[in-house]
Amino acid sequence: MLKQILQDMYIEPELLAELNEPQKQILFFKIREEQVRRWRERESQEQSPARPPRKKESRGIGWLQGSDGDVWVWVMGEVAGDRPFGNIMNGLMEKRARRRAHEDAQEISRVQQEEMEKRFRDTLAKQKACLLAGRWRSEVVDKEMKKQAGEEKRVLEAQGNCEEDEQRESKDDTCTTDTPEDRQHETEDTEWQEQLRRSKAADEEMKSKALRAREDCKRHSLRALETSLIALRFHTSFMNGESQSRRRSTALDVNVTDSSSVCPRPDRPATRESIIHWFRAEQQPKRAGYERNSNSIAPWFHGIISRQEAECLLAEQPEGSFLLRVSECIWGFTLSYRTAHAFKHFLVDASADYYSFIGLDQIQHATLDDLVSFHREEVITTSGMELLQHACPPRSTSTHYGGLFE
Repeated sequence: MLKQILQDMYIEPELLAELNEPQKQILFFKIREEQVRRWRERESQEQSPARPPRKKESRGIGWLQGSDGDVWVWVMGEVAGDRPFGNIMNGLMEKRARRRAHEDAQEISRVQQEEMEKRFRDTLAKQKACLLAGRWRSEVVDKEMKKQAGEEKRVLEAQGNCEEDEQRESKDDTCTTDTPEDRQHETEDTEWQEQLRRSKAADEEMKSKALRAREDCKRHSLRALETSLIALRFHTSFMNGESQSRRRSTALDVNVTDSSSVCPRPDRPATRESIIHWFRAEQQPKRAGYERNSNSIAPWFHGIISRQEAECLLAEQPEGSFLLRVSECIWGFTLSYRTAHAFKHFLVDASADYYSFIGLDQIQHATLDDLVSFHREEVITTSGMELLQHACPPRSTSTHYGGLFE
């Protein structure tokens, strides 16, 4: 989809309205890079034209002669048909003005490109600063753990020395009776041991928090790969164990797809019937919209509904609610999300063999269920911190899913 937009240098207004602000900025930057690349390529071709080979001739100078046999001389403005001097100067001034306007346009383009590059570098610097801050926090936690471990060791050594002293005193005072001072010392020892136990518990809790932080960092980078592999294995085993009637319907859909593949598919769906045909031919065999371990349709899948209908459904749900619908702008889906005060819509590209968000540097997922499961624990964007918490159920009057399922 992005390659087609850069090739045509044009995006539909309805598709542009579906993108959020960070996605629009990234798309504008990509289009601007493609324009600069084409302009530089065309300029290099114009500056180095192919020169024809020169013929070897003898060099010399010959003067044009008039009818009288003398050298022919022309004085500008004295011959009939000559342009006036004012017209010639005006033409020169117009050429100079056009050249200056072209140079000014190049300067403005260069300044805008530098601003975009600066904004992009600032964004990368902020992300790098966040990563460094996370590493710094982990290092601080490790230092605090080491410090508390040293203090605990010193406390245990002091406790061992106190116990040895108490044993020696007990041997010397075997014949003495228990006094109020001894009972007070025992009470203080009990309180001290309770404080020691609490400090140990706090140390263990801090160690577990640090360990969970490290595991979250590893899980964030490896979870997508693991879930994709598991989903691919399950999809293969499930498709091998389907019933014969299901295979017949799938074969019919494949035949329809093969017969229609003679004509190239347009860049975006034109009618509702084309969307239904695309979903049945390409997405239903991939189990798009189904739950992972059953033939039931997922509660977050709503079929073909409009943006207004999705916002009306999410308006009745709490923050963090979401639904996934078939997009009418691209060959893919739209994830609608409910924030505290507004709604967000993320386009999901399904034109390839994987599912990923458009305009965001997201991980590629094997199935729609993998994408939803992944972002139940990992945020979609770091700026919005969107987590898919509650699946928005469809209304009883809209359970036909727009005619997607027979």
